[in-house]
Amino acid sequence: MTLSNCDRILKNLGSVILDKPEQLRLSLACILAKGHLLIEDLPGMGKTTLARAMSQVLGLDCRRVQFTADMLPADLTGGNIYNEQKFEFEFHPGPVFTNMLLADEINRGSPRTQSALLEVMAEQQVSNDRTTYKLPAPFFVIATQNPLDQAGTFPLPESQLDRFMMRIELGFPSRKEEVRILKGENVTTDLAPVITKEELIAMQNEIPKVFASDAVLDYIIDLCEASRTDPEIPNPLSPRAALAILSCAKAYAFIENRDYITPNDVQIVFPHVAEHRLRKGTVASLKSMTYSQKLLHKINPVV
Repeated sequence: MTLSNCDRILKNLGSVILDKPEQLRLSLACILAKGHLLIEDLPGMGKTTLARAMSQVLGLDCRRVQFTADMLPADLTGGNIYNEQKFEFEFHPGPVFTNMLLADEINRGSPRTQSALLEVMAEQQVSNDRTTYKLPAPFFVIATQNPLDQAGTFPLPESQLDRFMMRIELGFPSRKEEVRILKGENVTTDLAPVITKEELIAMQNEIPKVFASDAVLDYIIDLCEASRTDPEIPNPLSPRAALAILSCAKAYAFIENRDYITPNDVQIVFPHVAEHRLRKGTVASLKSMTYSQKLLHKINPVV
C-alpha cells in the first residue's frame, strides 16, 4: 500500500511538473522526512506550481505568502487585535497556521521578516505576548528563492538556510517537454488528493524504522568529518546536518520500497541536503562542481 501511495503521488505530480522525476522524488523524500524544502531557480520555472501541486496530492491545507521588502513579521505569524465588544486583545493567527506554507520568493523579504520563520520552522509554534500557539500537524514550509544576483533580494542567513532540510533546483525542461507546455498539455491546476493527512503522518512515522547499517552511518560521518577538516569549505557540517542526511536517505529508500538504505541513497540526497549548509549565505548551482560533490569524490563508502 505504501509503494502504491508513493507511486500515485509521483504520477500525479508528474502530470503537472513535466520532465522532473528526480526533483519530484527528492521533494517527496523531504516531506516524508518531516523537513522543509527550499526551491531555488529563475522565475517562471514552476517552483510555485510544484508547491501547490504537492499540497493538493497530499490532501493538505496550503497558504501562500508573497514575500516583499515591506512585509512585517506579524504578516506571517499573526498578532493581537483589540476586540471592542469584549474590551480585550485577541490573537488573530497568521498564514503560518496551516499544513503547508508556501513562502514565495522568500529572499525578497527583509531579514526581520525572515527571522520570524525561525521558531516556526524549528519548533512548529508561534510565541506572541508570552503565549505559545502550536501549529497544526503536519506542518511544512516550501520556500522558493530567486537567484541572489537579481534586484531586491536579501540573502538568507546561515541559521535560516540550516532550517531547510533540503534544497533543489528545477532547471529548464527538455525541448520535447517544453513543446508540450506550449501546447497546454500540462494545464491541470487542480489535483485530487491521493492520501489523507492521517496517511501522510503514518508514512512519516515509518521513515525512522528504515534500517541503516553501521557502514552507512560511518559513511555519513566520514562525509561530515571531511567537511570539518577541509580548509576550503566555509561552513562544516553539524550533527544536525548529519541527522538530516540520514533522514532524507531513509525517506528516499522508503520511496524506492526498501526497508534499508544504501550508500547510493546517501549520495543521491547528499548534495541537496549539504550544499546550502556548506556555503556562506550564497548558494551555488548544483550543475557545477560544488563542495558537496567534492566531498563525495573524496570519501568512498566502505561496505
